Amino acid sequence: MSTLIHTVDLKKYYPVTGGLLKRKIADVKAVDKVSISIQKGECFGLVGESGCGKTTLGKTLIRLYTPTAGHIYFDAPDEVIEEIRALEAKNPKNPNIRKLRKKYDLAYFRGSKLKPIRRKMQIVYQDPTTSLNPRMLVKDIVSEPLVVQDLAKGLNARKRTVEILEKVGLTERHLYRYPHEFSGGQRQRIAIARALVTNPDFVVLDEPTSSVDVSVRAHLLNLFQTLRKDFGLTYMFVSHDLSVVECISDRVAVMYLGKIIEVAETTELYEKTLHPYAIALLSSIPVPDPTRKREKVMLTGEVPSPINPPLGCRFHPRCFHAMEICNKVEPKLVDVGNGHLVACHLLTQ
Repeated sequence: MSTLIHTVDLKKYYPVTGGLLKRKIADVKAVDKVSISIQKGECFGLVGESGCGKTTLGKTLIRLYTPTAGHIYFDAPDEVIEEIRALEAKNPKNPNIRKLRKKYDLAYFRGSKLKPIRRKMQIVYQDPTTSLNPRMLVKDIVSEPLVVQDLAKGLNARKRTVEILEKVGLTERHLYRYPHEFSGGQRQRIAIARALVTNPDFVVLDEPTSSVDVSVRAHLLNLFQTLRKDFGLTYMFVSHDLSVVECISDRVAVMYLGKIIEVAETTELYEKTLHPYAIALLSSIPVPDPTRKREKVMLTGEVPSPINPPLGCRFHPRCFHAMEICNKVEPKLVDVGNGHLVACHLLTQ
């Protein structure tokens, strides 16, 4: 399986201004030096507490946000990425590096160069009520990306719109209705159709089932799996619902305060959780059996501010295994076997 998306030390900071002249006095470090790889055809789950940077990472990957620093390689040949690394190691000022980045690194794309990328990378937002224009008919909502991307107009756009609506469980008779005339699950299907109408390769699913009830949630998860097979899609599934992530994802990454702290295949992560934060997070999953009780790991303290994160390991103020080195040295993601990556001094020393 080849790599579709590869990031290197990706950052997304938001400036904090203050004073009479509104000068920058600090940064909100929403995403801080994140390096991940997403394989073609897989569903990559991303979990963590609210405010840890999950959605920001997803939107930065598809260039809805401009990264502060770092690199995003989309469908770039492995040999090209290795060539860039080799050139950087020898001479960071080599002019060939800039040429290669302008061709393959999405972080360097600007203006009209981003337009073709929009066709290949899409997003389904958390709440379709706010992501769908209430004054537009369904036919216009779904076909708009086709018109903007100059892929189809008129009858051709209508034909493609009907095709994709049928794929998500709607029909031609829904074309001339407004979003408020649909249920929450149907509105989310419209949002999915809009995302898939340009036939993308990569889709960020930003908590797409959190705004619907349990029965509709199951139908949507089955729909995502079917569409993934039919269209050969690659997903990043962002969610705080750990049960849903376990159900749909092939691999899962755990995020804390802008950092990826653990990555593994889904079964491996849920059965052999290693990082103390991930252990506490997964212990909060409800057990669907009233006669059984799961031993919960209670974390002490509050989540630190992303404006002024702790030195060393960002989790150490709340960690029950913190050592002296955790206060000073930031741990790196290390493979501890079977592709299981973890950033924790306790586990990698």
